Amino acid sequence: MNKMSVKDIDVKGKKVIMRVDFNVPRDKKSGTITDDARIRAALPTIEYILKQGPKKLILMTHLGRPDGQVKEELRLDKVAERLSELIKAPVKKLNDCVGEAVKKEIDASAEKVVLLENLRFHAGEEKNDPSFAGELAGLAEIYVNDAFGTAHRAHASTEGIAHLLPAVAGLLLDKEIEYLGTALEAPRKPFAVILGGAKVSDKIGVIENLLKKADRLIIGGGMAYTFLKGRGLSIGNSKLESDKIGLAQETLEEAKKAGVQVFLPLDHLIVDDIEAPTRTQTTPDANVPDGMIAVDIGPQTIRSFIDALKDARTVCWNGPLGIFEDDRYARGTKEIAQFIVETGAKTIIGGGDTASAVAKFGLQDKMTHISTGGGASLEFMEGKVLPGIAALKDKKVN
Repeated sequence: MNKMSVKDIDVKGKKVIMRVDFNVPRDKKSGTITDDARIRAALPTIEYILKQGPKKLILMTHLGRPDGQVKEELRLDKVAERLSELIKAPVKKLNDCVGEAVKKEIDASAEKVVLLENLRFHAGEEKNDPSFAGELAGLAEIYVNDAFGTAHRAHASTEGIAHLLPAVAGLLLDKEIEYLGTALEAPRKPFAVILGGAKVSDKIGVIENLLKKADRLIIGGGMAYTFLKGRGLSIGNSKLESDKIGLAQETLEEAKKAGVQVFLPLDHLIVDDIEAPTRTQTTPDANVPDGMIAVDIGPQTIRSFIDALKDARTVCWNGPLGIFEDDRYARGTKEIAQFIVETGAKTIIGGGDTASAVAKFGLQDKMTHISTGGGASLEFMEGKVLPGIAALKDKKVN
């Protein structure tokens, strides 16, 4: 997938409109931004464009789910303030994202960087309404998409507008395409895939796609208990998708046929109650006694997973291996994360909870690539075409 990036186009003296993902977590009461990682992730592209001397850089994003209504608590004023602090330059924040008044304000503003109001205040955004996309396109001469987290959605600001202007990838999106696309298409071997998280159903597409390429498949987290149940083991009160047991069994058969080694938990940390346990113990084997809940992988499993990862050259990880948010149940996820950064392998971390876990353990700078999109990275790893990427201009191949 070879898409043109912002480095392949001349933006000097032009109005550039850029889709960013500033859908940041905020404090419910005060509206204060609690984590600005998504804003910081877009800074390399913003700074690169500003160095090229554009006439204007117009940024657009959504925040929350206002469902086509104006919601005061979802306005972008605090986002604009934080962005201004980060780029050390004033940012003009507008009170709408389309219309004649918006056009006039952009032209009249002394600031080089303009932030449009929340796109999802307009129903036309999520409906990919052609007239709404046309109004956004009418604000600029070049379109840059740097919002990987929304690239799997065919919205007006991600897909519609890309057909109306010269459309290229920002540096962040370009990096996602490189790692989640290219690195997973032709991974350096041995290639190990670690899958965790709560549900088998969320990851089945990823498993099907990566079984064609992986050498080893390591399964932990809540989804592992459905696989273990399928192997006839007892799982107590652990998480189970009973309607997916057959699918889990089929997946193990497919892996066997494909010559992929599968590693499942050999033991577990178990409790009688997740919030306030009165009994906490490690099982001697992969069975979970009745009335108990598995909350993390056990020490035998950690050793087995580490052994499977020792000589890996590429590791792709999506989904934590236990309830890592609670320090009592974080050991498995933490020890595997600490181990893979020491192997020298190319380490690609899917977004969402896995990215949060890596950040919690202070290992984010030691991974090769941490995806900024949860749902988008999953769909990309499933081999799906993401509309926000497909609509960008292709690089000319000599």
